[in-house]
Amino acid sequence: MLMPKKTKHRKTHKVKKGGKASRMVDLSFGSYGLKSLEACWVNSRQIEAARRVISRYIKRSGKIWIRIFPDKPVTQKGGEIPMGKGKGSVDHYVAIIKPGMILFEMEGVDAKMAQEAMELSAHKLPIKCKFVSK
Repeated sequence: MLMPKKTKHRKTHKVKKGGKASRMVDLSFGSYGLKSLEACWVNSRQIEAARRVISRYIKRSGKIWIRIFPDKPVTQKGGEIPMGKGKGSVDHYVAIIKPGMILFEMEGVDAKMAQEAMELSAHKLPIKCKFVSK
C-alpha cells in the first residue's frame, strides 16, 4: 500500500479545515481525469482499489497518474483500552481530499473507455466524483 518512506513527525494532529481546493484543480498530465466533488479522507487501501479497477479495465493499454498520496498518519488505540494513557499508535495513512481536486489522470485510451474506467473507480472511493476531460 501507499505510505511515506519517512516523515518529519510520526503522529499529527487532527486538523479539519474546510474550503475548496486551490491546487491540483487542473489536468496536468493526461487528457482525462477524476475530480472530487466533496471533502474527505481517502486511505491508501481505497486509492489502491481504485487504481486496480482502472488498470484492469483499460487492460494496461494507457497511462495512469495518481495525483493524491496518503501522507497523513491516523492513529488508533486498541480495543478495551481505558481512557487516557496517551495517543494511540499509527494505524494507517490518509490523503486529504478537498472539493475540486483531481484524483486520477489517464492518457492513451479513447474517451468512452476512460469515462467508464473512471466511473468504476469512483465507486471504490468514499466521495462523489465526476469525470473531466481537456
